[in-house]
Amino acid sequence: MTKYLAKRLLHGAFSICVVVALVMIMIYSMLDRMLVFAQDPVYSHQGNNTKTTYRYQKWEEYGYLDYVPFADYLLSLQRSGAIDEETRAGAAAIANTPAGDSELTAEYVAKFTEEYEAKGYTVTRLKAVMQGKTKRYASGGQPQLFAYRDIPLTHRLLDYFTSLLDIDSIHYVPEDADIGERGLTFTTRDPMYGGEKFSPAILGNGTRHKYLVYFDGRFPFIHQNVATIHLGTSYTVNTGVDVFDTMTRSQGSYVRSTIAYPTGLVEESADDLHTAVYSAGSLGTSAVYGDRFTDDYTSTSTVRSGFSKIGYSFVIGIISVVMAYLLGLPLGLAMALRKDKLIDKIGTIYIVFIIAVPSLAYIFLFKAIGGRMGLPTTFNMEQSGNRMMYILPIISLALPSVANLMKWMRRYMIDQMNSDYVKFARSGGLTEGEIFTKHIWKNAIIPIVHGIPSSVLFSLTGAIITERVYVVPGAGNLLTEAINKYDNGVIVGVTLFYAVLSVLSIIMGDLLMAAVDPRISFTTKDR
Repeated sequence: MTKYLAKRLLHGAFSICVVVALVMIMIYSMLDRMLVFAQDPVYSHQGNNTKTTYRYQKWEEYGYLDYVPFADYLLSLQRSGAIDEETRAGAAAIANTPAGDSELTAEYVAKFTEEYEAKGYTVTRLKAVMQGKTKRYASGGQPQLFAYRDIPLTHRLLDYFTSLLDIDSIHYVPEDADIGERGLTFTTRDPMYGGEKFSPAILGNGTRHKYLVYFDGRFPFIHQNVATIHLGTSYTVNTGVDVFDTMTRSQGSYVRSTIAYPTGLVEESADDLHTAVYSAGSLGTSAVYGDRFTDDYTSTSTVRSGFSKIGYSFVIGIISVVMAYLLGLPLGLAMALRKDKLIDKIGTIYIVFIIAVPSLAYIFLFKAIGGRMGLPTTFNMEQSGNRMMYILPIISLALPSVANLMKWMRRYMIDQMNSDYVKFARSGGLTEGEIFTKHIWKNAIIPIVHGIPSSVLFSLTGAIITERVYVVPGAGNLLTEAINKYDNGVIVGVTLFYAVLSVLSIIMGDLLMAAVDPRISFTTKDR
């Protein structure tokens, strides 16, 4: 068993890397990178050289290339102590043409060019664009000097996978920061609750997160910020937010509660102090922070009333999966036992209807029928307590799965009922009930069992059409939205998420089949 799991996990990890690599090749090599500006209102208002440099800045943000402006190069020299501020300011004054550069500027332009060309960068200088015959620059026409280099696929893959998991430590905050003594503190009285009730927590100083481990009243009750998953930063779908946070962060209206801030201030607030992260110098920038916090751990998220995107998708998906198996398997079984009878014919009509009619059509049909019955036809996060909103999306997801399970259960049952071993069992004196429970049912259910883990796990991904029709704020629409907006970070992150779920579902399906069928073994014996 251990050897099998290790082998499958190794193959699965390799497959995941291949899938992510192929997606990156398609995004960064095969698609026109100018498409990222299709819906960028800022780009259309840029002009001349400024428009060009804006392009390269955005391409760097989207992960296409590494972009280094000449001004940044000089600033790095100043920070390293190689030059002083006066030299940096003098060298940065690029003339309209290279011939007009001062000796100081020409010296550092030559150093910049030599250094970055040696690293494989392309150094580009844009001459000034003048306004007519005047000596004034046209809009965005200032001279520019920069270097750029496309990021190789191997580097992109390596950087992506090495940054997937971030482990917090007391050395996160820069060593020159005035934060007091670094370390971890364990308490049984969480300061967030004013220290009035038993609530264990581990707090850090010098770490990125203030709370590393804490307990609260929300599932799964114990939470941690020691290890953080990074699937990639979103640029348009949810600007500046990691894909994992986009999928797992709560939505809806603010939920206020009594909060005890570190300064002792107690007030009704939606701030979630358990999410506090270090923000250098933030304490002195606002009187609001000064009233509430005693250090620079001031950046917090808020508590919301609704589920996350994955939460909504999973609730709807898992209920529809349970409903599908509870209805589909017994109905398929009944169709097989009463082959060519009334129930079999009715079931066949239903299966053909679901297969033949496009999913969008019958979803709108169910929506129209449900609306006439008084059921909510759109989702509203502000009414999260209204369970009626879930009915139509769950039914729309479950009914196609019911038909699919009916079809395969009927087929597997009939195949087993016509097998030779059934005839031998009858001749051996076994009753029909014994033949059914000990042989036919067990053999017919084996291929069905293999699909259970994938049905459960892929409830996390949501359903694109169903969620769009019923306006469910789930994860189903995330990938299509990212593709429409050319959000490369989200596309790669969601692809990785889907690939991991696929690998896990296959492995769990194999294990479940082995548990059901004793003939399946993951070990080999020498003969």
